[in-house]
Amino acid sequence: MSTTENIAQESSSRVGWNIVPGREPGSLHARMVSSGFIMLIGSVFVSILSFAYNVAVARLLGPAEFSHAAAAVTLLMLVSCINLAFQMVTAKLIAQKELPSERAGIYQTLRRRAWGIGLGVGVTLGLASVPLSNYLRLPSPLFMIVLAVGFVFYIPLGVKRGGMQGTCKFHRLAGSLSSEALIKLLSAVLLVWLGFGVFGAVLGIAASVILAFFLPSDDHELMVNPQPHTPAHFREGLQAITFFVGQVIINNVDILLVKHFFPADQAGLYAAIALVGRLLYFATWSVTSAMFPLSAGERQEKGSRNVLAISLLFVVVLSGVFITVLEFCPTFIVRTLFGAGFSMVNNNLKSLLTMNAIAMAVYAITVVLITYEMSRRIANTAWLQLVVSGLVIAGVTAFHSSLMEVIVVQQVLRVLLLLAVSAPFLRFQRAYAEEAS
Repeated sequence: MSTTENIAQESSSRVGWNIVPGREPGSLHARMVSSGFIMLIGSVFVSILSFAYNVAVARLLGPAEFSHAAAAVTLLMLVSCINLAFQMVTAKLIAQKELPSERAGIYQTLRRRAWGIGLGVGVTLGLASVPLSNYLRLPSPLFMIVLAVGFVFYIPLGVKRGGMQGTCKFHRLAGSLSSEALIKLLSAVLLVWLGFGVFGAVLGIAASVILAFFLPSDDHELMVNPQPHTPAHFREGLQAITFFVGQVIINNVDILLVKHFFPADQAGLYAAIALVGRLLYFATWSVTSAMFPLSAGERQEKGSRNVLAISLLFVVVLSGVFITVLEFCPTFIVRTLFGAGFSMVNNNLKSLLTMNAIAMAVYAITVVLITYEMSRRIANTAWLQLVVSGLVIAGVTAFHSSLMEVIVVQQVLRVLLLLAVSAPFLRFQRAYAEEAS
């Protein structure tokens, strides 16, 4: 690293931001729009690839067998709470440090811990493969074993992506996410086409995670000259893991519960509806990902509030467009994406799609507020999300007479979560306004 780049990084605290080497600092608004745009374009590409995976698998396998592949993807999403916790902690701690040696120390400390936890998760899932397969009505425990191997690499991948996010290399972060989605699509389609069936789709998931760990390799600056004994605070990790455990449960556990309570064809349809909703959440999460390090690194409260306002505007606009499209052409979307067999499983398709999208939009706004509060240390509302995630499990277990009832239970709980999360935020803003006046 050149002397000029070292000076730029070590003097970044003067402007309240860790400057990306080789770039001049711009206005906060420009950085937010630029970062959000990069992540939005990347997430759109990833979403297209992920949808292509689900569309191809659904068309090749049909609703019943597609439910097995969807269950495997959902398990990956559940484990992603650990992956994303490491990513968020890594990004936050690196964004707050000025010296390259401090950043490298944090990165390598968290990387070692991630490998240990990844091995633990992989071994645990492998040992529990039989009971998990029985509960989810999967054809073979081998599905779980294959996923367990992928999970070993999936946890350290979170640290690698956190390094990209913390140093504001959003183009590299988007590339990492895109490579995973592309490998999953190509390998799964090829294996299913070669006759491996749903097992080929699951094998493609594991392969994508393992190969994404090595592509792209862009953490060289975080692997040299680390500051010895750099602490990675337990509190930061606990807050992040609390947030992401709640997040992945709220977004994914319903698919596993429906897989258990409903026939395979109904479970396959619900998985397709949930995947349509995930498209909205994934697009809005890209904006939240760009907001987090910008808000955490911003020294002025007024600047961080501008970051929040821009993020909320993005989320609201995206949600409105998404819900409108689903409202006008639900059957066409499902038939085009997943095939005619899915549209004939349930007569209430339009209502299911629209209600699920509204529930996802409410939750997307909630996540923006929670993430902002975490970045500014306003309040630890992540535990509220964790409580609601438990209520989702209890609510769907108690009320699942129809697919619509499953969605309504989640909608009610997400609205309550939004109200609860808004309370400390509004109190903080009122106190800040009184202090400023």
